Amino acid sequence: MLDSDLSKADWRKSRHSANGNCVEVAQLGLTHVGIRDSNDRSGATLVVTVEDWRALSAGIKDGEFDF
Repeated sequence: MLDSDLSKADWRKSRHSANGNCVEVAQLGLTHVGIRDSNDRSGATLVVTVEDWRALSAGIKDGEFDF
């Protein structure tokens, strides 16, 4: 089970972030990744599996979400 206390997570922002439109991610144990809005750190956190994070990251890099 995933520990719901995210206060000790090591949050990181991409070096490619610009204009304040950023997300931060944190490795949560061996199986999950946390994702949050860097402008609203006390707001909601999305927690996904490492596999889902890899798929999302690959899709972003491949331009799947370019509108």
